Amino acid sequence: MIPLYSTKQIREVDQYAINKIGIPGLVLMENASREVFRKAYERIDHLKSPKIGFVCGKGNNGGDGFAAARHFYNVGYKVVIIYLGNEKEMSEDCKFNFSVLKKLSFTKNKIEFKKYVSSASLNTLKGCDIIFDALLGSGTKGSLREPYPSIINYLNKLNVIKVAIDIPTGLNADTGFAEIAYNADLTITLGELKKGLFFGDGYVNAGEVEKGGIGIPDFLFDRFTPTEFLIEPEDALLGLPVKTKNIHKYSAGKVLTIAGSGSLPGAAVLTSTSALKIGAGASILAFSKSVRELVHKKLGEVVVKAYEDSGKEYFSEENLDELKERIKWADVVAIGPGLGRNKETQKAVLLLLEKYKPKKTVIDADAVFALGNGKYKKLDLKNCVLTPHHAEFSSLIGISISELQKDILKYGKAFVKKTGAYLVLKGAPTIIFNPEGEALINTTGNPALAKFGTGDVLTGLLAGLLSQQTDIEKSIVTGVYLHSLAADLLVAKRTMLDILASDIQNYIPQTIKFLENSIV
Repeated sequence: MIPLYSTKQIREVDQYAINKIGIPGLVLMENASREVFRKAYERIDHLKSPKIGFVCGKGNNGGDGFAAARHFYNVGYKVVIIYLGNEKEMSEDCKFNFSVLKKLSFTKNKIEFKKYVSSASLNTLKGCDIIFDALLGSGTKGSLREPYPSIINYLNKLNVIKVAIDIPTGLNADTGFAEIAYNADLTITLGELKKGLFFGDGYVNAGEVEKGGIGIPDFLFDRFTPTEFLIEPEDALLGLPVKTKNIHKYSAGKVLTIAGSGSLPGAAVLTSTSALKIGAGASILAFSKSVRELVHKKLGEVVVKAYEDSGKEYFSEENLDELKERIKWADVVAIGPGLGRNKETQKAVLLLLEKYKPKKTVIDADAVFALGNGKYKKLDLKNCVLTPHHAEFSSLIGISISELQKDILKYGKAFVKKTGAYLVLKGAPTIIFNPEGEALINTTGNPALAKFGTGDVLTGLLAGLLSQQTDIEKSIVTGVYLHSLAADLLVAKRTMLDILASDIQNYIPQTIKFLENSIV
């Protein structure tokens, strides 16, 4: 896992380096600017004499921009700088680098300075091949005030390579939320990785993220205990089950899927078969007797346990008695995909979760809906894995999606703290919240996953992995990572348009092989 840090933690380390170790702030800024130059130069050295633009603010982020502009000037590039405010308004380190660059501008005509007065000032940037955002750093909070929104809107419309220094202006580096933000192709974040760059609006606006060292020893961050992490391929490999020589189908993992209904049978097929695809030895699908032919013809290895529905075509409380032996038999129960939202079905879901605790259970889709209106607060959800997308989760906890997106980490952590459950919050990217208060951010996946059925496949993969081992977190990490990695590998061969949930499911074996072969 790659640890992520808050702006407060990074600022504390910066101040420690300056005040306790004695590294001057100007030295840190110079180191930062060299990293910005080096990492950006790698991407533009193929361009013939590019014109490079910088938009610099009055704080230290602007100082990083002025210093980086100097490095590009030093190797012969034409540099254009738009700056905000007066020199006397700038931070001391920013003012120093502004002054140096200003003096250099009188020596040759390869540096063009322009003070921002109105949006017309930005026309100076026309003809630039790459533009650096050095307006506001990671310490900025709250809504942007003019002229920043106007500047960002202008810059985002330009068809150029866009680079953000430290963070895209407008993004909250802790919450990953932005009302408006610079839309970067590359973000060179300084010192350490900021958590808000990897989810929410940060995921959309940061582009590719690279860390730029500023000369601070890594061990200074050892004083902190990170609670947010990026998942690495090695982490996913750890959750793959190990098969012993004397294993048999009933010791290889037993999954009971309670899913599907007369109107939504496909989800049940995807979930129950995905459990086998990831290595479970036995998969049984509980399905309405009156419409069982809807799934029988689509299932090969999955056993169907038809429950009496009296022609209603959905799951209800009386079916729990029919299924009790199968529920006890199963190592894991997966419930919810395509189950429907009939009131009788909702009552049955609640009764199952109350009666069969602490059974390992994957709760998805309509089963998540059944826990709404505060009902989840009355249940013991330890050993349960909930897999809602953002709309389902916001409805579950009683807030709007827009409110959730302002601080996804806060709401996710509060939920698992209250319930003791594991939360797999599906989205771009998917975030796993564990009961210890940690957030594990998935690093694979693409828009091909935004299609009916892909969540049902994930539910089956999670249930199958959970049935084969005791470590819940490792199973979840592996399932989430593999599910999204399969989409990445398929897109490399096909397009994001034509990939179906069944394609993801069928590509899991190749994905596992790819992961195993990639890590030596």
